[in-house]
Amino acid sequence: MTENNNKKIMWYSLALMAFSGVWGFGNVINGFSEYNGLQAIVAWIIIFAIYFVPYALMVGELGSAFKNHGGGVSSWVGETISPKIAYFAGWTYWIVHMPYLSQKPNSFMIASSWAIFQDGRISNMNPVLLQVSCLIIFIVALYIAGKGINPLKKLSALAGSSMFIMSMLFILLMLAAPAITNVQLNQIDWSWSTFMPKFDAAFFTSLSILVFAVGGCEKISPYVNQMKDPAKGFSKGMIALAVMVAVTAILGTISLGLMIDSNNIPKDLMTNGAYYAFQKLGEYYNLGNIFVILYAITNMIGQFAVLIISIDAPLRMLLDSGDRNYIPEKLFVKNENGAYVNGHKLIFVIVSILIIVPAMGIGSVDELVRWLVKLNAVVMPLRYLWVFVAYIALKKTGDKFEREYYFVKNKTFGIIFGVWCFAFTAFACIGGMYSEDKFQLTLNILTPFVLILLGFILPKIAKKNKKVEA
Repeated sequence: MTENNNKKIMWYSLALMAFSGVWGFGNVINGFSEYNGLQAIVAWIIIFAIYFVPYALMVGELGSAFKNHGGGVSSWVGETISPKIAYFAGWTYWIVHMPYLSQKPNSFMIASSWAIFQDGRISNMNPVLLQVSCLIIFIVALYIAGKGINPLKKLSALAGSSMFIMSMLFILLMLAAPAITNVQLNQIDWSWSTFMPKFDAAFFTSLSILVFAVGGCEKISPYVNQMKDPAKGFSKGMIALAVMVAVTAILGTISLGLMIDSNNIPKDLMTNGAYYAFQKLGEYYNLGNIFVILYAITNMIGQFAVLIISIDAPLRMLLDSGDRNYIPEKLFVKNENGAYVNGHKLIFVIVSILIIVPAMGIGSVDELVRWLVKLNAVVMPLRYLWVFVAYIALKKTGDKFEREYYFVKNKTFGIIFGVWCFAFTAFACIGGMYSEDKFQLTLNILTPFVLILLGFILPKIAKKNKKVEA
């Protein structure tokens, strides 16, 4: 097949691909919970305008410049800076998945409870018992991942697509409900004060939730040079993506506002909010619990499959092209199924700690769920920092690396955009650590610090081992 035939992806196709990978209904729930309901709309618009659009367009230029490099962020950093810094980029990209892995069994348990009981009883469960159950689920997932295959990969894609479709369906059916049904929904006050957030400490310490929600654009970078006319098409696709996400976020928030009073947001919204929404939707249309059962089952399957994939895939990204000068040889050991057994052992130790320790100091399931969401919103965006480091380094090289697409051709402007997005991400992550609860605050500070610190220890071990072998 010729190169021209490969470059078939149109800008709207790219936008749809990115949209399904970046956005989810949970983001609407989290934004609604953290930004006083309908006030989340303005917060979303701000984050899209000042952060998401330039971030996505930078990724496009990086993807175009390094179209023949399959390592993603670490390869970008390696080409523009050095192999050592590339290692730290790769390490960061992998290690930030540890809190993510600790959250997935929790989400699986919540989905399972709703699929079986169709109510929010999971909120009344003992947090220690919940997390012990989560640890067992994680061990099972780790065992399956150790087989070297991802048997649930296709099922995960199907479940993810189903949840995405249901999320879109929820918005459409909620907005249509007043015209189709006789249900009495919340009356929204369309005045400016309803939607304008207070730009106070709470606003800024919750920015990490929004940054985390719109992150992950680097996943689409390999497709930049497979586009028809990437120089123009990519920017069109990303602008379309931003519009689609913004419209979905706004309409989704309005849909929730018709259902949930912004002045009386349930404390368990992050735990049960999506399920309450689908349950009420079924009631509005006289369909009982059919929507919530379908959503819970698909989410249950999706969460477990993603857990297995997220154990395996990021580790392979780190080790498949890992530099043995910085990573100890023992981590490269594989079992008969091709799985990195010692890597899995390291994951087990880290994730087990992240699952069990929080339950010792957080007294309710709802608070535990909220903390897990906020911790991921602090830790996961750390990987985005390397995207902006790579972009700044790329712009400093001038035209050394040929690319078909430029976000901005001006070197100085490009560096300014890179520095801005880096600083904004760092600010959001640091602000997101804040908590009035001292135990949670301690965990929020220690977790990213310790995870990143581990990355400095491994090169020392690798160097020591090489000296012993010599």
